[in-house]
Amino acid sequence: MSSLNLDDFTDLIERPDGGVRRDAETRRERQIVPPGALGRLDDLGEWLAAAQGAVPVRPVERPRVVLFAGDHGVAELGVSVRPAGSAEQLVRAVLEGGRPVSVLARRAGVPVRVVDMALDCAPETLPAEIVRHRVRRGSGRIDIEDALTPEEAEAAFRAGVAVADEEADSGTDLVVLGDVSVGGTTPAAVLIAALCGTDASVVTGRGGEAIDDLAWMRKCAAIRDALRRARPVLGDQLALLATVGGADLAAMTGFLLQCAVRKLPVILDGVVSAACALVGQRVAFRAPDWWLAGQSSREPGQAKALDRMALEPLLDHGVRVGEGAGALLALPLVQAAAALAAELPEKPGEEAEETGVPVEEKTDSGTE
Repeated sequence: MSSLNLDDFTDLIERPDGGVRRDAETRRERQIVPPGALGRLDDLGEWLAAAQGAVPVRPVERPRVVLFAGDHGVAELGVSVRPAGSAEQLVRAVLEGGRPVSVLARRAGVPVRVVDMALDCAPETLPAEIVRHRVRRGSGRIDIEDALTPEEAEAAFRAGVAVADEEADSGTDLVVLGDVSVGGTTPAAVLIAALCGTDASVVTGRGGEAIDDLAWMRKCAAIRDALRRARPVLGDQLALLATVGGADLAAMTGFLLQCAVRKLPVILDGVVSAACALVGQRVAFRAPDWWLAGQSSREPGQAKALDRMALEPLLDHGVRVGEGAGALLALPLVQAAAALAAELPEKPGEEAEETGVPVEEKTDSGTE
């Protein structure tokens, strides 16, 4: 019998400190630029201060891109431009510096970590550090069979939790979360449709490399069939991930929830990370307060999920390549918001209160 109780996350996850956020807002009112003149950068700076529990906010100095990788059996139906089982090629391109996220991360000086959960390749073909959390080789074809066994789903979820702990313990202060998969947007759409109570056609997009109309119809049919299999297990989020998710999606869900436990902010990328976040919200309703939507990929499923979580994308460039590239573009905005909140001078005559001591050490009245 499983010892994993997802209900524990509801008790473990607290919201970012509301008292600290109010202190950050008060400090912002004393600065020379009027509140609101910086638009969403004001909100971002205050959110980050609350997440850190510190006023003035500390700079984001050790961000990291974390990508969960896997192949999905549903890709056999031709729901993706890329052939089934070819995610290993994408992973290699990321590692060799030839993918958009590699270029952007190199430019920004941000390290990239790839975690193989279910690539359809021999594990010895990739570095041991990448494959050490792998649960299985590929995930099941969700329109006719479960993606994972219950034991595999739990193992993948626990792996995501472990990766979050590793990042928090290593000093990472913000995560850009993405996926490297072939067929991954299909189970993501199924999860979103199931949790939002919508039809397949509402959430079916065209993927990172846009599919044609025939492939879109195949994808829509696969999502419809998988939805029938998802609905009976809607009350059990781990069973839902086993039935119509995949090892990478289960791991990302565990990762997101544990990041919220560890008070580690996360920028979400596209529809896959949004789907996992939506599952995470069902597990612990306070968890989304620790996440930012980095960008709009214009995938209909992503828009549905973000709306359900009340997360507004920071950017709307329509970047749908995946791999965290769109979310990584939002990182400089978060860093800029932190710098402005911390470094803008105050109005003449205003009494500064810039001790740099975390507010929770000065007062114990701000926790929500």
